[in-house]
Amino acid sequence: MGYIAELNENVNRNSVFFKNRYGMALVGDLYTSKNIDKNKKYPAIIVGAPYGGVKEQGPCVYANEMAQRGFVVLTFDQAFMGESSGFPRRVSSPDIFAESFSAAVDFLGTKAGCVDREKIGVIGICGSAGFALSAAQTDTRIKAVAAVSMYDMTAAVRNSLDKETIRLTKERLSAQRWTDAENGYPEYIPGFPEEPLDEVPADMPEPGAEWFRFYALKRGHHPNAKGGFTTTSDLSMLNFRLLDFIDEISPRPILFVVGDRAHSRFFSENAYEKAAEPKEMYVVEDAEHIDLYDRTDRIPFEKLDGFFKNAF
Repeated sequence: MGYIAELNENVNRNSVFFKNRYGMALVGDLYTSKNIDKNKKYPAIIVGAPYGGVKEQGPCVYANEMAQRGFVVLTFDQAFMGESSGFPRRVSSPDIFAESFSAAVDFLGTKAGCVDREKIGVIGICGSAGFALSAAQTDTRIKAVAAVSMYDMTAAVRNSLDKETIRLTKERLSAQRWTDAENGYPEYIPGFPEEPLDEVPADMPEPGAEWFRFYALKRGHHPNAKGGFTTTSDLSMLNFRLLDFIDEISPRPILFVVGDRAHSRFFSENAYEKAAEPKEMYVVEDAEHIDLYDRTDRIPFEKLDGFFKNAF
């Protein structure tokens, strides 16, 4: 299906698939420079999509650029999403989503052919930044992580709620499981329209309007990214903490990249405080959260390039 960015004439993109440790097939794209020497080994980067997004959106923007800079780049659709396997569709699982990054490392180190196993890093965008950091807490093969416009989805679901609201949320979601069981399929309510809009509704409040500025307009719309997950997916988020061991990533480096106007900036700041050295916070001027999905005039590719080359 269509990609939101045109492939550079100097870059090859090939469809690939690999399995996670649960046996689920994940579909991805492998980007390489057309000048690559197949007799050499190259550093590699895995690019994870924003939460609910797919490889044809933000990841293709990053992969297209980083491949030109000498990296082998792998993008992929999360389990239950896009072209990857997993049924029911659009189920969210913090454990499986973190596992996907380790499965991507497996693929790069055994199937890609020209990858240096000791030089594999991750760029996680939005929710993928949290899942990538979670994977790196235990998978030491991930040598560096750049967390871009990070969302910690488990914190996003739980931390803004008081105890009574959490109790009521659990009651509501538990009751929904009865309904799902009776219907034979979990409830899923799309967040974005089937067809792209010309503009965001004028009365839509933030941050909902911001999501629409990307996902609901031609800028970032994709039929495989309709927004949200199955309703009861939040039960897993309530029962899981992604970043309790973020300090154990050290001495491998972490780069947090945030927009100065990003509503999500506090997620990166909180994670930065908990992480151990080496770590860095890089603030992009005049950028909101979604600007770091696709705006090549805002995404700091020079910074990312230098970060990974220094890390390796």
